Amino acid sequence: MKFPLYFSKKIAFSKDNKNNLSRIIVFIGRLSMALGVIVSLITVSTGLGSKTAIKERMADFSGHISIRSKQSNNSYNSSPLSNDGLQVQKIRELPDVAKTQEYVTASGILRNEHNFAGIIFKGIGSDFDHERFKKFLVAGDTPQVKEGVFNNGITISQKLASDLHLKIKDSIVAIFSKQDDKPLYRKFEVVGIYKTDIKMIDELYVIGGINHARKIQGLKNDQIGGIDVFLKNINDIDEDAPKIDKWVGYKNYVVKATDQYPQIMDFIAIFDTNIALIIIIMLVVVIINIVMVLLILIIERTNSIGMLKTLGASNGQIRTIFINYTLMIMIPGLVFGNLIGYSFLLIQKYFGIIKLNPENYYIGVVPVDLNPVYIMAISLGILLVSAIALILPSYLISKISPVKAIKYT
Repeated sequence: MKFPLYFSKKIAFSKDNKNNLSRIIVFIGRLSMALGVIVSLITVSTGLGSKTAIKERMADFSGHISIRSKQSNNSYNSSPLSNDGLQVQKIRELPDVAKTQEYVTASGILRNEHNFAGIIFKGIGSDFDHERFKKFLVAGDTPQVKEGVFNNGITISQKLASDLHLKIKDSIVAIFSKQDDKPLYRKFEVVGIYKTDIKMIDELYVIGGINHARKIQGLKNDQIGGIDVFLKNINDIDEDAPKIDKWVGYKNYVVKATDQYPQIMDFIAIFDTNIALIIIIMLVVVIINIVMVLLILIIERTNSIGMLKTLGASNGQIRTIFINYTLMIMIPGLVFGNLIGYSFLLIQKYFGIIKLNPENYYIGVVPVDLNPVYIMAISLGILLVSAIALILPSYLISKISPVKAIKYT
């Protein structure tokens, strides 16, 4: 074992090597290290968890990537997808694609004696992923659609249900209109109520049968207005969008879920700034405290420094001893910080103690991302930055005279 590391361990784990002042300073240093780790862990885990959770809520409702006709011109009323160059099977065979489902949308109005509301009627087919949608359901179910059969059931949002005083099995009239055509009236039965916590979705979307949507839009029985593509990982959306775009044909285009709601993505971007800012503040606090600990330990061990120099130890070796010494006595703070921080995150993950207002944050509970890579990176990063920060103040050792240091008591 090298001399600096050996000597560092001897004095770090000695039971009688600290006076009352140094004990207090060491305790403060360990406490700052623990708090730095706890705050950093919570910030990174909840920040990244929130970003992913909000993206997944958007994507699980409308697909990670949606294929639309260029004729729709961003309208809520679907234009039929062109079959020229569209190869759905090729898209399904892509490694990152989990599922595809067809739909047709039509804009309209729900009206009853209590109120009225503008809506987007999203007609789903027999390939709709009912299991994926279950996380949004607060009551009832989604319409079970068969090809060629008109299902009058609809699933509406909790917001629309509240505004229109609707509950399961209630009936509601929807009014649809197309340019130069008479209004179309359809009577539906509420079979389910959902809640995504995303205001732009909950205020507008009604889930119904694709055959009704086709009839409203004047589409043939084999025509569709769009395809929702679900990926295995939301983080692959930017990488997979160009791959899918190759198989949609020149008359269709792809739109990512993250591009459909730019205001939400602007909100998510704030998380990156907050995470960086909080970690920088924590690092500054930890560095200040750990440097203070080093300086106190140098003053306390001035006599030992003089003896080491007399015995032939170089300034570099002594600096290494004290840097190692300081980091070693900070390790308990690092360990306890990880234990406390990780325990808190586990409690939040499985019990959801801390709630959020979904109207402001798009999610009802603070989500947690327990990626072990981030947890290890935080601990190693704090140790590395602390070690680098100790290099400059450790040069104080070179200013200590061996003769005067030996006399120091």
